[in-house]
Amino acid sequence: MNVATPDGTIHVRVGGSGPAVLLLHGFGDTGDMWAPLAAGLAGEHTVVAPDLRGMGLSSRPAGGYDKRTQAADMRAVLDKLGIDRADVVGHDIGTMVAYAYAARYPDKTDRLVVMDAPVPGIPPWEQIVRSPQLWHFSFGGPDAERLVAGRERIYLDRFWNEFAGTPAKIDEETRRHYAKLYARKGAMHAAFAQFLAIPQDAEDNLRSMASKLTMPVLAIGGAKSFGANEAVVMRNAATNVTELVVPDAGHWLMEEQPAATVDAIQAFLRRGK
Repeated sequence: MNVATPDGTIHVRVGGSGPAVLLLHGFGDTGDMWAPLAAGLAGEHTVVAPDLRGMGLSSRPAGGYDKRTQAADMRAVLDKLGIDRADVVGHDIGTMVAYAYAARYPDKTDRLVVMDAPVPGIPPWEQIVRSPQLWHFSFGGPDAERLVAGRERIYLDRFWNEFAGTPAKIDEETRRHYAKLYARKGAMHAAFAQFLAIPQDAEDNLRSMASKLTMPVLAIGGAKSFGANEAVVMRNAATNVTELVVPDAGHWLMEEQPAATVDAIQAFLRRGK
């Protein structure tokens, strides 16, 4: 279904019944990535899995790709669905939106799960952002779009292969599915805009960090990727952080270790019920 927001529409999948869980995907994915987790949660939760602004089947506004604005998108979606409070789960760019959401709407966020991504501005951000692996955080604009146009699969394969602990676990069907979505008109422009908004996100988050999050937080990292650093970051932004490092996993936790990841998230969310 599509939900109208002030400057476009957000495509969202909704299923299950019970307390709400909002699932936020990242780059290289859409809300489709959450299928294993959604299946596991739907017996106890109302599961809401949107495509972020500009991504997947959501509309592509010219601006508003800072994560604070996208948090407002998510609040608008939940309001339209009649949902007041929710647990929030994010991966990759979705982690950045999830933090922005929890910081902006702490009274509407019961529990927060963040997965394998830094949060702009939150220490040790200045050290993290200097990593050569994160060159794509500043890659975008008209020239980049022309270079990638028609080569979306090549570009995405670079991240699926180099950020995975075991690239073969991201199968051909999955790669074709997402490459087709990212080849849609305007999709890569929006994807680049997600990253080019990161300096603004860092400024926003530095202000938000003045008041630490108090809801329970589960910080998950792949052992072959961000690992324990996820919890290091979140302890600078929240007071109640549980750390989990998933063995034999790189960045793509839902594709590489779905069972272990789903089990951990289910167990964490049940503690609040």
